[in-house]
Formats: sequence, C-alpha cells, structure tokens
Amino acid sequence: MKLDLSRGKALIGVIHLPPLPGAPRFRGGLQPILDRAVADAVTYEKGGATAVIIENFGDVPFAAGSVAPETIAAMARAGVAVHAAIRLPIGFNVLRNDARAALGLAAACDGCFIRVNVHTGAMLTDQGILQGNAYETVRARTHLCPQTKILADVHVKHAVPLADESLQDAARDAWERGLADALIISGPGTGLPALAADVETAREICPQAPVLIGSGFNADNARNFLPWINGAIVGSSLKKNGRIGNPVDLARVKALVRAMKGST
Repeated sequence: MKLDLSRGKALIGVIHLPPLPGAPRFRGGLQPILDRAVADAVTYEKGGATAVIIENFGDVPFAAGSVAPETIAAMARAGVAVHAAIRLPIGFNVLRNDARAALGLAAACDGCFIRVNVHTGAMLTDQGILQGNAYETVRARTHLCPQTKILADVHVKHAVPLADESLQDAARDAWERGLADALIISGPGTGLPALAADVETAREICPQAPVLIGSGFNADNARNFLPWINGAIVGSSLKKNGRIGNPVDLARVKALVRAMKGST
C-alpha cells in the first residue's frame, strides 16, 4: 500500500520499539518486542489510523551516524511482523538520522515511506552535529525503493539549527533542493506541540508540499493545526494515560481520528 497525503488528514501512528539488541537497556528476548509492536499496529488500524511508522525509540543514546547491524536486523523483524498483521502502509524512522538504513528496511519490509530527521542543512543535537545527506538518500532511494516517500523534518525536535537559518529557508531547501516528499514541523521535544505559526509558515512558503505535524498533536489541540496540515505523526498522546511507555489506547486513536475528520 502507498501513503496518500493528498486526501483528507492522514494519521500516522508511531510504533515506539522498546530497547533492541545492542542497546544499553535491552532486556533480552525479541519476541515480546515484536508482540508489542504488532499489538500497537493492530490498535492503530482498528482506531482508524492511515499508516504506522516503526522507530527504534528505546535505543537511547542514539547514534549520530549509521546504526549497528543488530538494530537494523531487529527492526526488520518488527517490520515483517507488523506488515503481516495489518493492511495499513508502514514506514520507518531509524534514530537518530540513518536514512540509508530506513530505506533498506522499506525495501526489505514493503515499507512505503521513511522519516528523516535531518535531510538538508545541519542541526546541533545531543548526538553532536547532524548533517543532512539528501544527495545520497535520494539517490539510494532510486536504486532500492523508488516509490518510497521521504518525510523530512524541518528544524527537527531535540535540536537547534547550527547556523542562523530561518524555518522558511529550511523548509524551502528540504522541499525544493532536497526533494523531500513531505515536510514535518515539530515542537522542541517528543510530545511537545509545534507552534501554529511555524506550521502556517511552512504551508505558505511551500504551498505544494504536504505538511505534517511531528510532535505534540492530540484531539484537544488538533483544531489549531488542521487548516494548515495534510496529517500528523502521533505517538505519545495515543498511549494509555498519555504515557509514552504504555500500549496504544484504542479510544484515544478513535478520538483523534474523529477530531481530524471533523475538519474535512
């Protein structure tokens, strides 16, 4: 299946994988991780989500460059399990910024999109300086999985621009020069909402680009963003009691879907 951002408002549910093999907090045993990923994916599908994205959220501290082979192998196991369990499009985000691994996972697991935290430009993060590599990412996609969409963050969360770069310039570069397929606007951190003004700016500066919210989006604040966006990537607010370590809550997914459909 393909991710269609041209109709309605897309809800992309995040599957936060617990610590994987090789991560400091890995507790041993991959099957419970796979079972949890499948359960969350099924809940998203039942709740009316448009797609799901799988990310190695539990693997702190994150790599600044390429992730370890065991990380990719474990994420591939999760991708295969999730793909077999649901009919929704699936995508990958390999934290902190391994777009090449994400493309490989998409190619191997029938994924149709990836999220790239720093696609163009450079950001100062807790991993150090992360530099975009749109040149290699776009070319690798051509050979591996040419239909895969690149969803690119603009001034990604948990980071600040290395230079005095405006959000307008960053959005324009990601869209026009980086050839991203969609732009993501986030707040300062996981679960923290973006500024409505930033979302509006991205929409106005790149009117042809699909624009997504990348953090802090929920049923209560949805109306502040819906006029400007094509969808949202949501995880934290859809967990039981709003706690990121909990399973996905079916009622919360349904409530957000209703809120998003109310704008169309």
